[in-house]
Amino acid sequence: MIKTPLCDLLGIEYPIFQGGMAWISDGKLAAAVSNGGGLGIISAMNADAAHLKQEIDIARSLTDKPFGVNIMLMSPFADQVAQLAAEERVAVVTTGAGNPGKYMALWREAGVRVIPVVASVSMAKLVARAGAAAVIAEGGESGGHVGDLTTMVLVPQVCDAVDLPVLAAGGIGDGRGIAAAFQLGAVGVQVGTRFLVAEECGVHPNYKQKVLKANDIATMVTGKRLGHPVRQIKNPFAREYQKAEYSTMSDEELEKLGSGALYRAAVLGDEKTGDFLAGQIAGMVDREQPAAEIIREMFAQAEAVLKEADKWVR
Repeated sequence: MIKTPLCDLLGIEYPIFQGGMAWISDGKLAAAVSNGGGLGIISAMNADAAHLKQEIDIARSLTDKPFGVNIMLMSPFADQVAQLAAEERVAVVTTGAGNPGKYMALWREAGVRVIPVVASVSMAKLVARAGAAAVIAEGGESGGHVGDLTTMVLVPQVCDAVDLPVLAAGGIGDGRGIAAAFQLGAVGVQVGTRFLVAEECGVHPNYKQKVLKANDIATMVTGKRLGHPVRQIKNPFAREYQKAEYSTMSDEELEKLGSGALYRAAVLGDEKTGDFLAGQIAGMVDREQPAAEIIREMFAQAEAVLKEADKWVR
């Protein structure tokens, strides 16, 4: 069985986080992942503290295992959900889309372990100095908001730069990816896209089908013009947005064009005007499974791969 320092740090069986995906990562999915031995994550997304409290209560009604909350620092409700995470003393807060320094003292005083998602070495160093318990180095293969560096390039550089446990994220969809992450220096992984098709994931069935039908070139990146690029599955909305991005449309109009698109995909299943965020590993995902089965399968494969890691050494 694979066990790393991340397991001891957080009291989890497998060193795997489920990514915090807006409109998708709710209390039910987080509880299923935690019950399966990983760390489930509830997405605070752009909702207020009342919404987050409801999802935390759901998770606690379904599991007695640790789980976390992902806070998007660009959210207009960041202050109130940050306060709620401290009051609720969730096991972990992961952060994205910004610098969490403003809230680090609050969370740490509440006993919450802060594990930011970083897309560069400089950000990893910054959050390490601020007191992060670990960092998630996320490559541009991932779904949703992405940086420029790939996982294979980013992870070893972050491991060299900070004296903290590092999780790898982006492009990890099976045990081979987990094994590769460990060989790069990580002690855990964060996975999003594969959990989109967990049986406990309440995303719209059309979204799951998009992932299940995806191939290796099914995704594209848009949003670079506005400074927050995202990876999504190609569809009429994504192509329209990309075309508008290189037109004379104003930034304000472009921002409005993308407003509500993820909700239309995840909740309404609108295949024409929805934005189906997913990582490049969508092409490797071919069936719906319980979350616990996904975790066991991935780590059984990772263990087998790692046991054969020296077969080329003479």
